[in-house]
Amino acid sequence: MKKLSLRTRVLTGAVAVAALGAGTFGAMSANASTPAAAPAAAVKADAANDNLQQTTHLTVAAATKAAEATLKAAEKENQRVSVAVVDRNGNTVVTLRGDGAGPQSYDAAQKKAFTAVSWNAPTSELAKRLANAPTLKDIPGTLFLAGGAPVTAKGAPIAGIGVAGAPSGDLDEKFAQAGVASLAR
Repeated sequence: MKKLSLRTRVLTGAVAVAALGAGTFGAMSANASTPAAAPAAAVKADAANDNLQQTTHLTVAAATKAAEATLKAAEKENQRVSVAVVDRNGNTVVTLRGDGAGPQSYDAAQKKAFTAVSWNAPTSELAKRLANAPTLKDIPGTLFLAGGAPVTAKGAPIAGIGVAGAPSGDLDEKFAQAGVASLAR
């Protein structure tokens, strides 16, 4: 057998001692009887100090009811549309694509709903504002065409309903308004 150099023997011994020490330390740590440090106490928010704000949102059930009422109003007039309901933050809650609705209608309905809730106004009114502020149309996610209606509670917007696919924006908006009206029943 070949004799190992002093350097190789020292390194091999050091590795063996380190491995043995790590194993012993790990075993002792795993069996330690002292409990781990308690996590820092949770910071509690004080509602009285105006750090919190309570907002109103549609439930999924209410958003679905509004979307179905919107789609039903369009179907009564033989229109093939898509419907989107977004929450106050513009997040999509429900979308329905009616039978035969065009492929572009899905995205357009969502953008109209987002636009209506963002400005708390029907999108037909917002489209008129483009004459004085044409760069509004450049805001991402918006669509300044008739067919979006805001849903309000206590004077503040809580959702938006957007419709796309009918031959005119006026019809789209009429159907969106039917969805808003269904929430009052």
